Amino acid sequence: MKFLDHARIHIRSGDGGAGCVSFRREKFIEFGGPDGGNGGRGGDVVLACVGGLNTLIDYRYQQHFKGKTGMHGMGKNRAGANGADAVLKVPVGTQVFDDEACEHLIADLTEIGQNAVVARGGNGGFGNAHFKTSTNRAPRRANPGEPGQEMTLWLRLKLIADAGIVGLPNAGKSTFLASVSAAKPKIGAYPFTTLHPGLGVFAIDGREFVMADIPGLIEGAHRGLGLGDRFLGHIERCRVLLHLVDAGCPHAGKAYKIVRRELEAYGQGLAEKPEIVALSKIDAVDPVELKRQIQRLKRACGQTPSMISSLTRAGLAEALRGVVGVILADRGAASAAVEVESWRP
Repeated sequence: MKFLDHARIHIRSGDGGAGCVSFRREKFIEFGGPDGGNGGRGGDVVLACVGGLNTLIDYRYQQHFKGKTGMHGMGKNRAGANGADAVLKVPVGTQVFDDEACEHLIADLTEIGQNAVVARGGNGGFGNAHFKTSTNRAPRRANPGEPGQEMTLWLRLKLIADAGIVGLPNAGKSTFLASVSAAKPKIGAYPFTTLHPGLGVFAIDGREFVMADIPGLIEGAHRGLGLGDRFLGHIERCRVLLHLVDAGCPHAGKAYKIVRRELEAYGQGLAEKPEIVALSKIDAVDPVELKRQIQRLKRACGQTPSMISSLTRAGLAEALRGVVGVILADRGAASAAVEVESWRP
């Protein structure tokens, strides 16, 4: 399945049905009163968050959606049926904006089962029975249905994961994800093997967590170089970042700082997120050079990096436990904050 994280759609809710002008006509009843029914309400346009989806590719091939028009009212005080809603299924993590710059957020769907009504159907018109009064016993007027709402929306998908993997191209991110989860990302010994974000579920110490892998960043990504920074939005929701640095690169400290500068330039709080730094591919360098790289990376990041090898699986469990520790601490802090806010004297 192709990956698409941006889509533009044009929606219109259904028009309301018109009210009916009708009078009671029966044998031996000379002056039957008005009995025109009301029109039905037009269908809404609803975004439904469902499981089993991780892309917006369906909205590349169909961009126009419309709710059904409500049925018109009928005689004998019969009201028209409401129009059917147009239900659009979107993956978890979908944001809805009403402007191309994605500044005005309408809805943020982060849980399966969440629904967002983005366009209300028009109300049905009143039939002439509604206008009957003591002085106007035979009204000959009815309301037309209210027109539906029409607008253009922009959908943006931000994957929801507990942890995100960042690093330069060819730093071993996809290999790491494939080693610790059942995900099967494309792996190659050349930069930009990963062209789209991927998710994997890893388990350790009886707990399961979701990890996101995004394409590698290069210097100047915030200016559009390489694949740019368009995929960084997929790790905005992560609780912790796992920063992988290739032990075989010329200078581990400089490689680390390049990615950090791009995170700072992107903003959205990515540079302030907790970070676990790991030196990857340690099996590919000799011990002397490995020591140099460890010292360079330690000076650059201010912490002792983990040393991992996805090929031999050395250090993977220790690195994952470090990631899980931050995730659990963040979840505990979030739960405590919710309890304090919800309490009232």
